[in-house]
Amino acid sequence: MEFEQLKSFVNRHDNFEVRVITHSGSRCYQVELEDMEGGRHLLTQRGKPTVFRSLEDVYLELQRAGIHRAFLVQHVPQDEVIGRQAHYHDPLTSRMPLVF
Repeated sequence: MEFEQLKSFVNRHDNFEVRVITHSGSRCYQVELEDMEGGRHLLTQRGKPTVFRSLEDVYLELQRAGIHRAFLVQHVPQDEVIGRQAHYHDPLTSRMPLVF
């Protein structure tokens, strides 16, 4: 989903979730929007996933689109390595609310 598509989507819909995704040990962030039909859309630029170098950059871009709330999701690969179930969408263990 390109930035202009994101802005248009936000203007037309009010029931969606925005996730800021990172991996443990990484300082790069991606933005994913999940609509109520379960469709997931990465924020892209010219057809390639947009990668942000800081949370402040993410905040600024999302604010430009009219978004002021999101969830930070951190993927921890060690969970899979040691045989533990990964709970990426469990709100109590893997997501942190962001308000900006």
